[in-house]
Amino acid sequence: MVLANERSFQICARPSLMISDNDPRSSPVLDYLKQLHHTHAEFTGGEVATYIPELAKADPNWFAICLVTPDGQVYEVGDSKQQFTIQSISKPFVYGMALEDNTRSEVLAKIGMEPTGDAFNAISLESDTGRPRNPMINAGAIAAAGLVAGKSMSTRLQRILDTFSLYAGRELTVDEGVYSSESTTGHRNRAIGHMLRNFDIVDGDPTPIVDLYFKQCSISVNCRDLGIMAATLANHGVNPVTGKRAIRGEYVESVLSVMGSCGMYDYAGEWLYRVGMPAKSGVAGGIMAVLPGQLGIGIFSPPLDERGNSVRGIKVCDDFSRHFNLHLFNSPHANKAVIRLQYDGSQINSNRVRGDDEVFELRKSGRSIRVYQLQGNLVFSTAEVLVREIMSDLEDKKFVILDLKRTLEVNESACRLFHQLLLKLSAIGITLIFTHTSRAPMLRRYMKLKLGDRAAELYHAFDDNDPALEWCENKLLSELLPGYQSEYQLAPEQYELFQGLTPDEFTIIKGRLLLKTYRKGSVLVNTGDKALELFIVSKGSVSVVVTLASGSQKRLATFSSGMAFGEMALIDNATRSAIVVAETEVECHVLTVETFDALDDDHPHIKIVLLRNLAHSLSTKLRKVNREVSIFDY
Repeated sequence: MVLANERSFQICARPSLMISDNDPRSSPVLDYLKQLHHTHAEFTGGEVATYIPELAKADPNWFAICLVTPDGQVYEVGDSKQQFTIQSISKPFVYGMALEDNTRSEVLAKIGMEPTGDAFNAISLESDTGRPRNPMINAGAIAAAGLVAGKSMSTRLQRILDTFSLYAGRELTVDEGVYSSESTTGHRNRAIGHMLRNFDIVDGDPTPIVDLYFKQCSISVNCRDLGIMAATLANHGVNPVTGKRAIRGEYVESVLSVMGSCGMYDYAGEWLYRVGMPAKSGVAGGIMAVLPGQLGIGIFSPPLDERGNSVRGIKVCDDFSRHFNLHLFNSPHANKAVIRLQYDGSQINSNRVRGDDEVFELRKSGRSIRVYQLQGNLVFSTAEVLVREIMSDLEDKKFVILDLKRTLEVNESACRLFHQLLLKLSAIGITLIFTHTSRAPMLRRYMKLKLGDRAAELYHAFDDNDPALEWCENKLLSELLPGYQSEYQLAPEQYELFQGLTPDEFTIIKGRLLLKTYRKGSVLVNTGDKALELFIVSKGSVSVVVTLASGSQKRLATFSSGMAFGEMALIDNATRSAIVVAETEVECHVLTVETFDALDDDHPHIKIVLLRNLAHSLSTKLRKVNREVSIFDY
């Protein structure tokens, strides 16, 4: 099945590949994987598994590597399309299903989480409870299969297939030949099933559950599938190629934990020490390794070592981890530069165009609005830096805005700190506001859950900084200016454009204006329209918006009563470059270009005054842009 949104690099590399043949345009990552493949393809150690007769048919020369990133980039070399059975690599995925279908406490009552240091088929049960020590050994995996929900075994199997298919991004099926071979030779696993039944770890006849386990191990995959399945775990449960969720995010850490401590059986300790990635191996020759948040890797090579792990797979993972310093405990230091930029409301205002008295008050008192532009991952260490900075600068503050636009993740520990920060600030009369919260879905859920009935009162969130700034400005101005209203109506003689006209000149120009009305939501001006008139808002407000490359719209300005827009029509006669929409019921006085040009003949002084006022308006807008550029450092 071809996936339309997939981006993939592939080369069928064989041992004869010459590294010097690399395409100079290829990715350095692909080049390195090709080098790894070439280096280890010539290794001939290990033996193909024979205890399941069907597995003995594998070609020991089969060898593939597939690396997948959390944004869906797929790099693959070698026999990446060669089908093989998933075997024990199925265990973490079924364990994840068991967690989703039951509570954690119910699963832990049936299956432990402690490494055994024993082989994969060891009968490691707790002596007093009969509980398997972890879900990665066969006993624990059989118990996990028994916890998968479904009215019948066929329903359970179909759910397992559907879930595995979500992980892989394509429809997967059971290899009936391998299943039959496993079923014929799987007496030890049947014995384990009966022992589990003896301790009530599984309910009812254990035979169908063991049979389900045989089938989950016999699901046919290829190396590419393993890479994508690993990357799905690295991507917090979302398949990075298809964008579909395979497991709820809260259970991914539990799955990765047991993979890290128990996934490689009696080699798990050395694996974690040397490679440092949660992983799972299978006796068909597959290995799947996960570096949370960064990558998933699948390796396929049938020859196994004495512990039942792919010999080439171990070597590839070891080299790869060391080459790129990918050990789980070699994580980079948290970026302390979480605050990209900070400014206040006296420096940057919203895009609502305001009168002189409002501008004056915001210049004087705008420091009470503080904006923090954040970046990177917000985890405990970075959120603590931010909270500390905010708490150290609360003098004269009334509003604190946290801009999340450039953040990559806001995890639960950061959400906890922000919740406590919100309560602390609220208690001293400071409002905490979040913008671009689509970047932090966990934050929205967390705040609403923790605040409960007070969420509507205390949790303030906006899609963009501009409406957040306007909201703060309106609150501030209502305190500073007696009788302040964000919506008002001015008489024509109060319009900015007509300041400086004599009473007679005003009467003349007023008589040449047209009055137009617009309903809320109406489009007054559209992009590409010919510019034939200047508008002056008499009543209500209008917003100038542009459509971004993403398809979303951004507000450039909002004009209210007495303010003019569309003035470029009087200067260059070009087509309109933005959309103007009525935010409310709107009345506008309109001065056409034709009427404006006619002033040259009978009232040139009126035209001079209008041009001077337009120049002043344009100068004010330019100064605002210059101020923003100097602060934002575009």
